[in-house]
Amino acid sequence: MRTALKARAIAAEVRDPEMPMLTLEDLGVLRDVREEGRRVVVTITPTYSGCPAMATMRDDLVHRLTDAGYAARVEIALSPPWSSDWITERGRQALRDHGLSAPGPAPRSGGPIPLTLMPTARAVSCPRCGSARTELTSEYGATACKALYRCTDCLEPFEHVKEI
Repeated sequence: MRTALKARAIAAEVRDPEMPMLTLEDLGVLRDVREEGRRVVVTITPTYSGCPAMATMRDDLVHRLTDAGYAARVEIALSPPWSSDWITERGRQALRDHGLSAPGPAPRSGGPIPLTLMPTARAVSCPRCGSARTELTSEYGATACKALYRCTDCLEPFEHVKEI
């Protein structure tokens, strides 16, 4: 196996620090692993501008690859911007298995994105009982990329990973 393929397999198993049920590959932030001389270069994309987990992702990637005998560098790619559509089906199932509601399709825009000050309307199902009868309790959860909901059937609270 080529160096980059072996290094990619290692990088693909690094976990997201905020949602450890997801690997960086499942989250869709792992973009590329390539050889550059005697080093591997890993490219990742933040889920949103200013994501505080990026430094930890970078450090975790470098540590895992260094432990495996690679000299590694991590680059950040901002274009194209990350989309929640990049979360793999395995990642979406892992979110549901851990009681989080997986994001639906990301909104599409062919031009400027309008600024609205109202909560975003989403079709969210309860990850515990499957009911579509849910209500938003807070637009922000433990991290900015999640919103808090409550199921009106089973009455359980849950987090929803936002569509971006």
